[in-house]
Amino acid sequence: MEIRIDDLTGSQVIELIGEHLQGMAMHSPPESVHALNLEGLKKPEITFWSAWEQDELLGCGALKELDDQHGEIKSMRTSSLHLRKGVAKRLLEHIIEEAKRRGYRRLSLETGSMAAFEPAKRLYASFGFQNCKPFSDYIEDPNSVFMTKEI
Repeated sequence: MEIRIDDLTGSQVIELIGEHLQGMAMHSPPESVHALNLEGLKKPEITFWSAWEQDELLGCGALKELDDQHGEIKSMRTSSLHLRKGVAKRLLEHIIEEAKRRGYRRLSLETGSMAAFEPAKRLYASFGFQNCKPFSDYIEDPNSVFMTKEI
């Protein structure tokens, strides 16, 4: 698996982000969807990676710099064709390593509270993420789970 910084212009990546946004909209009320669209992911404080096997897109993930010591994981998504193959685990490892390289002391994320998000929550918990209060600009929301990890 090759993980590389992506400029979000390729058709496979655009499709995967579309799939991600549709999935979030399907499982969360509109006011509780915090997934970023393509333009949101192109902001300078966000680094976006895609994971590939030859010419096939496996998944994606992003890291948003909240400040010089705190990052947020965004847009973690595995292609529906590659679920349960370790793609998300490998992307999460990559993002954590990059956060450490940048000198962050904390890494946080927001995900849904519904059953559809259980696999993601289990993955994050297996890496030592723990539930926390809302961070950054988030507010308390029964449809959201906030998690953080000191690194």
